[in-house]
Amino acid sequence: MGSRKGPPKHQNKFAWKPNAGVKINETEVGGRFRPLSEVTGVCLRCKEQIEWKRRYGKYKSLTEPAKCQRCSKRAVRQAYHNLCPGCAKEQSVCAKCRCRVGRIVGRDSSEVEAEQKLLDEAIKNARERDRRTLLRAMNKDKSKSSAKTTANEENKVGELISNISLEEHAELSGDDTGDEGDEDLGLN
Repeated sequence: MGSRKGPPKHQNKFAWKPNAGVKINETEVGGRFRPLSEVTGVCLRCKEQIEWKRRYGKYKSLTEPAKCQRCSKRAVRQAYHNLCPGCAKEQSVCAKCRCRVGRIVGRDSSEVEAEQKLLDEAIKNARERDRRTLLRAMNKDKSKSSAKTTANEENKVGELISNISLEEHAELSGDDTGDEGDEDLGLN
């Protein structure tokens, strides 16, 4: 190695990209139509390591589920994980490095399903106009990025639709055709 210390003599003009000259099939995993799944069940340090592997072309996805090192079931579905989501949640440890951390990145499938069920119920109870607006916003967000979608959906549901029944919504909308309007005009 050289004896030179300090910053590099010449700065790179552009960032290095793995497989820059190789055309990627958009329908394969990792392509535009089938992006890689979100990294869940790991600590922040392990998530950054996995994201680095993805960014620099070192990531190797699993072709079949791997064995959990605790329960020995073939239930590990994410690359570089050592524990299945059930064992990791039960022990409250990172699924990759097995260290006990207070904050685990990502959500498990049961939380995602519960949130989806709540969202579907909110859409079902909405007015047609609000429903179409919400679905349009969700489809627009899905095309941008899947990571931002869940946070945006939660915010939009709260803004557009409150979790009330159709009867309560009708009472609040003020579409009453009763005699109250006639009294205000002095027609009675």
